[in-house]
Amino acid sequence: MGDKVGLKALGRYTSHTVYRFTEHTVSASATTNSIEPATREQSANDDSSEPACSSSDDKPPQSIQIDLTLDAPDTNPPVTGWLDVQLARIAELARLDQVTLSLVVVEDEQMDRMHQQYKQTAGTTDALTFDLRDDPDGPQVEGEVIICCDVAQRQAVTRGHDTRLELLLYALHGLLHLCGYDDLTEQDAAKMHQREDELLTLAGFGPVFGREQEIEPR
Repeated sequence: MGDKVGLKALGRYTSHTVYRFTEHTVSASATTNSIEPATREQSANDDSSEPACSSSDDKPPQSIQIDLTLDAPDTNPPVTGWLDVQLARIAELARLDQVTLSLVVVEDEQMDRMHQQYKQTAGTTDALTFDLRDDPDGPQVEGEVIICCDVAQRQAVTRGHDTRLELLLYALHGLLHLCGYDDLTEQDAAKMHQREDELLTLAGFGPVFGREQEIEPR
């Protein structure tokens, strides 16, 4: 699926929202919160452990900042006012403490250019993830996720759902990369996609990645 890189891709954003979560209540404002490191509980000596990306019970209320930019036509139903809200809600379900994320929706042409620039790979892709932390090994979640609406539109037909739900899958994929998940091996990819579907199911969408196998060929 999408790739993770360590460089910032774009420097302009048009939608800025800060979400604060307290006992599953969502509020939004146009202010900026300070970002405190989240706790990472993964043991380096435990091969079966997965990236924690979770909070402890004694931490302050969650603060999740999502910046959404459309560098492509909106989808139908629209992602505007929906994609950032749903991703923030899923971050709450994942028990993330502090998140600062720039989410940019682009078309094939722009994704192709960026794919070649940052990954030296020709052709479009579904998602690129940029880790923007000062310390790449730090526990805080901060980054930028570029997702492609054209790829999502084509794949949504295969999986039998709306394009914006496919884009939500890509956005979550990027968020999990920033939490320490990876998909370079078949085993790691399986764990990552399983976690995606677990969180999407908790959010009420069902197993979006696994849905591909349930659709009859057309």
